[in-house]
Amino acid sequence: MTEQLAVAVLGANGRMGAEAVKAVEAAADLKLVAALGRNDSLDSLVEAGARIVVDLTVPESTEANVRFAVEHGMHAVVGTTGWDQERLGRLEELLAAQPGTGVLIAPNFALGSVLASAFAAKASKYFESVEIIELHHPDKVDAPSGTAVRTAQLISAERAAAGVPAGPDATTSEMAGARGCDVDGVRVHSVRLRGLVAHQEVLLGGPGEQLTFRHDSFDRASFMPGVLLGVRTVGMKPGLTLGLDDYLDLGL
Repeated sequence: MTEQLAVAVLGANGRMGAEAVKAVEAAADLKLVAALGRNDSLDSLVEAGARIVVDLTVPESTEANVRFAVEHGMHAVVGTTGWDQERLGRLEELLAAQPGTGVLIAPNFALGSVLASAFAAKASKYFESVEIIELHHPDKVDAPSGTAVRTAQLISAERAAAGVPAGPDATTSEMAGARGCDVDGVRVHSVRLRGLVAHQEVLLGGPGEQLTFRHDSFDRASFMPGVLLGVRTVGMKPGLTLGLDDYLDLGL
């Protein structure tokens, strides 16, 4: 019998964390050795023998959680937002001293969402215009979503590499926020509405046609296949990986 991977979930009392606990417990090749809430000590990760830490906490604590894991030789799979360039730089410095340790930070673990963003980025260089609409539940604290920011960055990079100019926009007068925010030259619009979970549309426009990539997560269970993929793969990917797309064979 193959040895089970020892997994700990941080943020286990939250909605995403609770789903992750169930997913790990249901996986034959994984063993849940710790499920920590907000006030639980990280020292229990060492005592439990965790080898992989899944961080689904809050931006205020995620950096300290991941630092603890890396310093103790544990791989980390992170779905918590708040990782700006300064924080990422500190993490890369830390990982340089732990060459066998891997950290995956992913804004979205839904495989369909990752694929839709990757496909939209590749397609964007063939269209004159591109905008993103992301739609989430009203309890979400950040806007735009990490997924939308990541998608915009991928699109911007593809269009820049292909020499595609900025899309046309004759707006000279607008109310604040009417045209969304600008992420690397891509307009992103955020909707917060009761009844939604996590949804995104990428709208691509050219003369006489429009192409739309849309992904819908109706339940947080949709994120679990990606979380489990990250758990199973992170140990084979030393260093820092941003985005689950680097764990997929997209053939793009």
